Amino acid sequence: MPEIREELERQVAVAREELETARRKLVALRRRLPPEPVKDYELKSADGPVKLSQMFGDKDDLILIHNMGAGCANCTMWADEFNGVIDHLRSRAAFVVVSPDSPADQQKFAQKRGWRFTMYSTQGTQFNEDMGFHSEDETFQSGYQPGVSAYRKNSDGSIVRVSKDEFGPGDLYCSVWHLFDLLPDGWRSWDPQFDYS
Repeated sequence: MPEIREELERQVAVAREELETARRKLVALRRRLPPEPVKDYELKSADGPVKLSQMFGDKDDLILIHNMGAGCANCTMWADEFNGVIDHLRSRAAFVVVSPDSPADQQKFAQKRGWRFTMYSTQGTQFNEDMGFHSEDETFQSGYQPGVSAYRKNSDGSIVRVSKDEFGPGDLYCSVWHLFDLLPDGWRSWDPQFDYS
């Protein structure tokens, strides 16, 4: 038995190194993508209209989460996790979450969850469609897809998207999946809930 465990641990170490090599390659490839010019979209906040350029604040970089809204338990779990590391994220880049929910609905849901990040509504705009986070595929609620876009505001005020990625169960953006993967049955028989009481 000890020999079998030793061999399996060796295979785990090799697989972990291969995964890290693949992850570094993915990061390098993303950095080689040419920046994608983006217009200065106007979204909605609880205080009125806000331009994409305003979301940067005093930062040159913006991490923008495309959230499907309050009806999605998966998106809520991702947002809960981002809420826990918001200060770390903001130390490097501006960070916002957008969803198709109205600003009033966003505020109510964020308050209930204790979220500290800024939210903007894409309701009535082409933003999600233009950024590639809306689909007519029936597998997604209302056609919206979760993910992230990273933007850079150039010295001339122009905005470019420098990278994007999709969210989904097991992705690299939520530690819950990976912690559950350490368990014998993994996470595949589990779904996030809004409340576990």
